[in-house]
Amino acid sequence: MTVLGIETSCDETAAAVVEDGSKLRSNVIASSLAEHAKYGGVVPEIAARSHIQSILPVIRQALDEADSTWEDIDAIAVTRGPGLGGSLLIGVMTARSLAITRQKPLYAINHVEAHVYANFLLEKPPVFPLLALIVSGGHTQLVFFKDHSDYSVLGQTQDDAIGEAFDKVAKLLGLPYPGGPAISQLALKGHPDAYQLPQAKMSRYDFSFSGLKTAVLRQAQAAVGESYDFPSSKLSERLSEAQKADIAASFQQVAIATVVTKAKQAYHEFGPKSVVLAGGVAANQELRRQLTEAIPLPLSFPPVELCADNGAMVGALAGFKSQAGQPPADPYAVTPDPNLAM
Repeated sequence: MTVLGIETSCDETAAAVVEDGSKLRSNVIASSLAEHAKYGGVVPEIAARSHIQSILPVIRQALDEADSTWEDIDAIAVTRGPGLGGSLLIGVMTARSLAITRQKPLYAINHVEAHVYANFLLEKPPVFPLLALIVSGGHTQLVFFKDHSDYSVLGQTQDDAIGEAFDKVAKLLGLPYPGGPAISQLALKGHPDAYQLPQAKMSRYDFSFSGLKTAVLRQAQAAVGESYDFPSSKLSERLSEAQKADIAASFQQVAIATVVTKAKQAYHEFGPKSVVLAGGVAANQELRRQLTEAIPLPLSFPPVELCADNGAMVGALAGFKSQAGQPPADPYAVTPDPNLAM
């Protein structure tokens, strides 16, 4: 079963060719990140325009790199949601058109679930039951999988996702977008215990990062000797480089400890055979280190290029759906769903 996976949920235009859900034959990503960085975050209109310009060349390149023609493709898979409405629309309509004209089955894929399946492209894929910690700019979830498509969401963020918190703290410190890599680099120069920051006390496996973000703001204001009404946009001009590094290190330490503590708790309660990390924040080396220390199992970490949004994870999930006998979608009826839940 050879699948062309298409992903356009945010700012990356991606396509990949995946065989049997586990063999990656090509993986092409075109990002409009440089355009969004000028504005400190993703601009939906710019993202949609970039998808229109890039999607067909990206698909052609994915087929070429896989040394495949349309006759070699057994099915098409596309991210239906969640994500930005305009971005999703470009991918869905392109996939629908290709499925109809090329007479290929079409699988509509959940973006968040697909992130987990980047781990099934590893040389040693995870085994069930598995616990997945999904961490990205838009999502923070703990999910327990008994098998393919048989899962329970144990908990999720009730406000900001962890990646969003990284971006907002980076902006406060005057660091470039995206904030995750910038915070991680600066944190290497700081002391993680320099500032005392709180972990949110949430029930069971839910998360919250809004309070942590506010605590960082208050600590930064106090560090420069200003009151609560001092504009956050001016803080980076008043903070020293050492203060910025200490704030970055302290924030990263607590943000990561928050998700690792919950993952460790879930591991002991549910006893999975595998624990996997998924999503854009899965590239964070400090998160990988803390999780490895907390859980006494060989963990699955996708390579960095498969942590961010990509078509490979979409094609992989579709391959396993096909193997499980799940029917494809009606290509005339699939619509994007920006708020699609697992």
